[in-house]
Amino acid sequence: MNDKDNNSPEEKESLDFIRTIIANDLKEGKNDGKVITRFPPEPNGFLHIGHAKAICLSFGVAHENNGITHLRFDDTNPTKEDTKYVDAIKNDVKWLGYDWDDRLHYASDYFSQLYDYAVQLIKIGKAYVCDLTPDQIREYRGTLTEPGKESPYRNRTVEENLDLFEKMKAGEFENGTKTIRAKIDMSSGNLNMRDPVIYRIMHASHHRTGDTWCIYPMYDFTHCLSDSIEKITHSLCDLDFEDHRPLYDWFLDELKTPCHPQQIEFARLNISYTILSKRRLRRLVEEDIVDGWDDCRMPTLSGMRRRGFTAETIRAFCARIGVAKRDSMVDLALLEYYLREDLNKSSNRVMAVLNPLKIVIENYPEDKEDILECINNPEDESAGSREVPFSRELYIERDDFMEDPPKKFFRLAPGREVRLRYAYFITCTDVIKDDSGEIVELRCTYDPETKGGNAPDGRRVKATMHWVSAKHAVDSEVRIFDTLFTKENPMDDSDGIEYVDAINPDSVKVLKNCKLEPSLADAVPGTRVQFERLGYFCADTVDSKPGQPVFNRTVTLRDTWAKIQKKQGKKK
Repeated sequence: MNDKDNNSPEEKESLDFIRTIIANDLKEGKNDGKVITRFPPEPNGFLHIGHAKAICLSFGVAHENNGITHLRFDDTNPTKEDTKYVDAIKNDVKWLGYDWDDRLHYASDYFSQLYDYAVQLIKIGKAYVCDLTPDQIREYRGTLTEPGKESPYRNRTVEENLDLFEKMKAGEFENGTKTIRAKIDMSSGNLNMRDPVIYRIMHASHHRTGDTWCIYPMYDFTHCLSDSIEKITHSLCDLDFEDHRPLYDWFLDELKTPCHPQQIEFARLNISYTILSKRRLRRLVEEDIVDGWDDCRMPTLSGMRRRGFTAETIRAFCARIGVAKRDSMVDLALLEYYLREDLNKSSNRVMAVLNPLKIVIENYPEDKEDILECINNPEDESAGSREVPFSRELYIERDDFMEDPPKKFFRLAPGREVRLRYAYFITCTDVIKDDSGEIVELRCTYDPETKGGNAPDGRRVKATMHWVSAKHAVDSEVRIFDTLFTKENPMDDSDGIEYVDAINPDSVKVLKNCKLEPSLADAVPGTRVQFERLGYFCADTVDSKPGQPVFNRTVTLRDTWAKIQKKQGKKK
């Protein structure tokens, strides 16, 4: 699939403020009628769902206007970057359904041009070599209420600055001893305009350029000039970059670049009980709080994919939340709503027992087996059916039986008749316990006239239960996930609780003794199914093997978003 296939009718956007700007630009004939956008990740971590919003927006608005989108890696910090991140990002973008064709770029492709731009700034008296340490630079910068102080090195001559910059490039100075700073305005109300650093010394090997360079440009300097070099027309960024826009424009204006892209900021994505910050997610990985970037509890695209999310779900969710100018919190239940909508249509129904309790049907012949035809997906007739074996000994969910049930418990109890899905009516006749009093087995009888789950005499039962034949059951590990954080907004530390201290201790439960129907024995990793009555699950793409399936619960069957909407409707 490519980006041209991603605008289904239900996903089409109305003209939000970004699309309105672009529509007006096209109407006025700006940029020769072209729309060229870019997605510029830093290869220092894995992408999360917040990046998915930016990807869908940048690729989406370009496609809608017959434009193109570049994928560019802003790789200007060799100490944090790695080719594994480059590969993961490319994989994630393609998985979402977008393709950059031959428009793959790296900021490191432009290192020589960026160096020449810095030299040009020095020559026109708009940049200088500064010997202040990083701590001193922060001290001199001032605060939001106090102006900064000019560096004592600010008025070096052009010749001296050029000489020192050349020596920096040649590796004659230690890390942190010198920087190149733009000469703008130390009294500006915008801290970003107070002589920002545009180059620093870093004796570190780069994943693409090796040891060619020991000076590297800063992001703000690199970003706008890379956009200009690539002739980007609309540079879409999140609101964090709004205060950086004057600097973005300043560099392009001072250097008189032939192409001056328009930077437009939009609200970043925030989801309840979730952190969408690559830096903070990296800390979770590096401190072993989670099991890597693709941990199923992580909001990374690789983690969500492993858990069972589909690209269609994420695209539909991004289209639904739209593009706004103000940050807001999106309820996690909305994302889960779109996930259920997608999986309900595409996932086959199967039977699995996560907390097994054995039952023996005493009047069912020991040497007999029934092969029952079960519907794969009632939402999709083309999915057909499958055969599931039935035998004398079965497993049911332990929670589906109560010895002394309350009034509204309709499942199995002593003397009560229930329906087994696709099979027969059964009645519990005896309860077997061990020496500690724990129930270890149930004895039941069945009515052979109710095969298929219907009684010829028309009698009804109040519960239908799933089951698995003990003789044919496949042993499996199943992982049940909850939110990674206990706080709705983990980033809000006003209560004195840092996000790493708000980790949910019950965010994952591993069930070892689960029983699956035999059709799941060789489930292909990544296979998504609905365990009837239990939720949607996905065969783990790392740990699941033929004959030894491991399943992750993707999402429950309960639609919490519908309940939230209903509750809000009542309030109105």
